[in-house]
Amino acid sequence: MSVHFEERSGVIPCKTPWGNWSQTMEEVFIEVNVPHGTSGKEVKCNLGSKQIELHVKGKQVFKGKLFGITVADEGTWTLEDKCLIRIVLMKTNREAGNCWSSLLEGEYCADAWLQDQMQRKLTLERFQRENPGFDFSGAEISGNFAGGGPDFSSLQK
Repeated sequence: MSVHFEERSGVIPCKTPWGNWSQTMEEVFIEVNVPHGTSGKEVKCNLGSKQIELHVKGKQVFKGKLFGITVADEGTWTLEDKCLIRIVLMKTNREAGNCWSSLLEGEYCADAWLQDQMQRKLTLERFQRENPGFDFSGAEISGNFAGGGPDFSSLQK
């Protein structure tokens, strides 16, 4: 479901020195620009539930503790066109309130405006899941959306 919502609503990337990262309620996406002509044998990527490490051509790109916990055996990486590494991590907590403010603890942080945009996007994604007959991809929200937005679960239908 997230894929279709992302296609319609766009991505909110957090720029980094090596590329960018973004997120949905379920996944974290990392794009790393590497020198053209890089081969898969020159990439060493270790994906753990709490740690991540990436080396390209013997040089460390990043290494550290992830902001949140992921499902280690569902993480993947691919090398595209010998110049772009895409890493996909599956979050263990797939709630709208689980908006990562950085990729690694204390590193590659989203600034306050970007964090706000990411949280709005996850809240709209949550609304889309709860109301599949509606299209929230172009919606704007204001007010209480921090922590995943308002909780309507106690309202009678």
